[in-house]
Amino acid sequence: MNDGGQRRYGPLGRILVIIPTYNEAENIKPIVSRVRAAVPEADILVADDNSPDGTGKVADELAAEDSQVRVLHRKGKEGLGAAYLAGFRWGTEHGYGVLVEMDADGSHQPEELPRLLTALKGADLVLGSRWVPGGRVVNWPKSREMISRGGSTYSRLLLGLRTRDVTGGFRAFRAETLDGLGLDQVASQGYCFQVDLARRAVEAGYHVVEVPITFVDREIGDSKMSRDILVEALWRVTAWGVASRTNRVLGRKAI
Repeated sequence: MNDGGQRRYGPLGRILVIIPTYNEAENIKPIVSRVRAAVPEADILVADDNSPDGTGKVADELAAEDSQVRVLHRKGKEGLGAAYLAGFRWGTEHGYGVLVEMDADGSHQPEELPRLLTALKGADLVLGSRWVPGGRVVNWPKSREMISRGGSTYSRLLLGLRTRDVTGGFRAFRAETLDGLGLDQVASQGYCFQVDLARRAVEAGYHVVEVPITFVDREIGDSKMSRDILVEALWRVTAWGVASRTNRVLGRKAI
């Protein structure tokens, strides 16, 4: 499957933009509006983890006004990875051909989504990348940028990946790509969830393309980044790297 542009890709099909939320009541309305304006043909699924600030209620109001907005109410805060997996399942069950990951806080610019979708016409997975030429971050403190760059570099080197931004969360998948990633075996969260899907796609031989994006730090609300997320990413990536090298030495298939 890694022949990239040499193989012919079918049409994209229906598009679903999955937006996980937890305490994003002030952000969800403007981000939904921007997505609808940027890609009018796309549907939106807000996957809310029972936000105590009423995000789910705001999302329900948006859905009542717009048939292209849906809401997936979840029992509680279970993490970014679990929310995306639930969204992927919902999307594939409802026949969508493209599933997009996007943050609710405005850090991912909906106006750049058409660029990802155009690239997906000749790829299995498209990553919105901050660390390729043309990509950048805005309003981030240097410490946060160093953590993100360092996390991507560490993951790339340890896992043998060529992609520059393996921790970013602005992505467009073909549904058949997700079907081939073994999502039932994914238990990672946060940064680590994004690394996990990227490495699974590469190891499965899918054609992965990066396009530059401008990542803008959130203006409203609190970041969900935590020490636990960073620790999980470090130990899981290290374990995957060790397992990958061991498998290569023993001639076993990667998992």
